[in-house]
Amino acid sequence: MKQVLVLGAGLVTRPLVAYLLDQPDFHVTVASRTLSKAESLVGDHPQGKAISFDITEDAADLGRLMAETDLAISLLPYIYHVQVAEQCLRHRKHLVTTSYVSDGMRALDDAAREAGVIFLNEIGLDPGIDHMSAMRVIDRVHAAGGEIKSFRSYCGGLPAPDANDNPLGYKFSWSPRGVVLAGRNDARYQENGRVIAVPNARLFATHFVMWVEGLGDLEAYPNRNSLPYIDIYGIPETDTMYRGTLRNLGWCDVLQKLNELGYFGLDERADLPGKTFRQVMAELVQEAGGQDVGNLELSLAAFLNVAPNSGVMMALEWLGLLDETPVSQTTVLDVLADQMLVKMAYRPGERDMVVLVHEFLAAYPDHEERVTATLIDYGVPGGDTAMARTVGLPAAIGTRMILEGEIDLTGVHIPVLPEIYEPVLGELEQLDIVCSEAVEVLE
Repeated sequence: MKQVLVLGAGLVTRPLVAYLLDQPDFHVTVASRTLSKAESLVGDHPQGKAISFDITEDAADLGRLMAETDLAISLLPYIYHVQVAEQCLRHRKHLVTTSYVSDGMRALDDAAREAGVIFLNEIGLDPGIDHMSAMRVIDRVHAAGGEIKSFRSYCGGLPAPDANDNPLGYKFSWSPRGVVLAGRNDARYQENGRVIAVPNARLFATHFVMWVEGLGDLEAYPNRNSLPYIDIYGIPETDTMYRGTLRNLGWCDVLQKLNELGYFGLDERADLPGKTFRQVMAELVQEAGGQDVGNLELSLAAFLNVAPNSGVMMALEWLGLLDETPVSQTTVLDVLADQMLVKMAYRPGERDMVVLVHEFLAAYPDHEERVTATLIDYGVPGGDTAMARTVGLPAAIGTRMILEGEIDLTGVHIPVLPEIYEPVLGELEQLDIVCSEAVEVLE
């Protein structure tokens, strides 16, 4: 039996564990800080085991767990991946994650090659399916003698239209804290040969409305630093490289104002617990340079330069950020993230949706083509979310391929090589996760 260790039992883990437990020669151990979460994933399956494990408290046990496994899947927060990887090196074990490769992980490439193991990262949705579906088109264009002159990619996890019923147009199918933390990033992209730098303070203000077939208008804003993907995807000829995040209409205006207020702050503040949401808001307005807050609503609207009855004000009130309810967190970001989860969780029977869109301009010696690749996947009411399927299943398939010898690479990798992306995309299509392509020949 091949031994698989799954670290973490969060919102995207269930399809991954179910897939691995379906493999006849795999035994799966799910290790979670909350034992009941691991137990619910494993159930009474004879090839599964649930254990309690907290990497912040049980780090000394990580080596023991690694010694007993063949491959570890880290679904922990990304800050712990290198710690897990170092134990994988020590015990010569493979590693799979769905997170972006950090500098610390990248630095382990030579050691992983020497140890004869693969650290396969970024094999989820975004990053993951986005890489694989993009590379399938790029490699095909290059093989036919063409060049990629423009590449734009957008991805988002959203409530399905029938569940889109709040002012922000969003609900949480993965870590609320992770969503808000992503709002702290700067962004860079290339447009018609010109590099555009977007500071965090303007991230959500730098959005535009785009139309997606079958869904209508969505908001798009830049996602981190797009520039490295010119090299990663092997398209030095491109004039445009843009990777963006998709949201429903209304999200960007509200998040921009929350950022201006300081709600993305991570400074530990012992004075926060016990204060009310309203008191926290009043302090943030004052700290940000607002005027007297005798009438908080009017002062807040004036500071944000919006009308008191604007959509932004209605959204802040709907979130409960002007309520007299006490908070318990010690950072302002966590005050926001926890309250968002309270107000923006999926209700029983509601569906989420994943949207991925690639737009290519391919130039050949005698013509140009506009290629669009689109993935729209819906969650199953009462079953797996689309986010869990599209993040967890690529990682599970990659795990199976490594353990069964279909992937025999070593070192630190992401899924941009055909020996990885072709079989993974093929199996995802069998699981009804399909990225459909359309080609328009231009004059």
